[in-house]
Amino acid sequence: MHAPDGFINAPVSAAAGLVAVGAVAVSLRGARRELDERTAPLAGLVAAFIFAVQMLNFPVAAGTSGHLLGGALAAILVGPYTGVLCVSVVLLMQAVLFADGGLTALGVNITDMAIVTTVVAYALFRGLVTVLPRTRRSMTVASFIAALVSVPASALVFTLLYAIGGTADVSLGKVVTAMVGVHLLIGIGEAVITALTVGAVVAVRPDLVHGARGLRQKLKLRVHGELVDAPETDPEPAPVTARSQRTVWITGLAASLVLAGFVSFYASADPDGLEKVATDHGIDEKAREHAIADSPLADYGVRDVDDARLSGGLAGVIGVGVTVVAGTGVFWAVRRRRTGEEADATSPSGTSV
Repeated sequence: MHAPDGFINAPVSAAAGLVAVGAVAVSLRGARRELDERTAPLAGLVAAFIFAVQMLNFPVAAGTSGHLLGGALAAILVGPYTGVLCVSVVLLMQAVLFADGGLTALGVNITDMAIVTTVVAYALFRGLVTVLPRTRRSMTVASFIAALVSVPASALVFTLLYAIGGTADVSLGKVVTAMVGVHLLIGIGEAVITALTVGAVVAVRPDLVHGARGLRQKLKLRVHGELVDAPETDPEPAPVTARSQRTVWITGLAASLVLAGFVSFYASADPDGLEKVATDHGIDEKAREHAIADSPLADYGVRDVDDARLSGGLAGVIGVGVTVVAGTGVFWAVRRRRTGEEADATSPSGTSV
């Protein structure tokens, strides 16, 4: 759903840019409360994983494909504030390195794909886990529903922005119907990917999943031949050093590299939902070529590498590497800022009397 330059006029694009800047600023502050020594490295990995999976367009209808947006996945794994930052980092890398999503439309894309999906998905997820049993299965179900709803919600917001600042005279009713319809189908793919990923991480390391905090696996005892719930206890958590997250991080990074560097070659070449609707209904009438369309990595290929498989694979690996470095750097900086503030607050000079 990456909007190119020219879909939305300059005033609305600028307004969306201000919204995006404000949301990122708020998220930087909020992420300080979400990130700790365990989750800061995971957040960079989540950004890289979203970048990789976004390269895997899957068919959803005749001549149309879709890809993960990632807001729901990021919010559930690392928290809503950090989730906004994760998707924003991905969108920034895609725009400035791969000419995917317009530079002047970056605010529109962050508002639409990072903010809306994350807020809608996490609000719905929290509402569901409040009423559902706190089990792994419930987490997976809640993740599925939250991700499913977040995609058409994003499509609706894009249509609203287009209704205010669209550059072509088209029937908005038809655009709404087409956008929501195709993105509801894309949402099913998003829901499956999100639920499988969240379920896999919760099964291995539930302590690393922001949305699974407080999750406990109920123990059963056999009494007189019948299984009953064991009394609830509050065991002390194992030290972080005893539950190394290195395996999770290495596995996640390896999976991201394989997906972007190899599996992406087999992704659908059909236009995604927004591209298809834009072509069918004429909202791309004034679309402009990307400002860096001639960059060495434009269109997810490496210039001067003639083999399509190798070119795309190298671009994917480069993208994962740059995204994980950029994301991890941002999140460690946020984490260090929090640590510094906590140190100031507990120092003699910072202690209130």
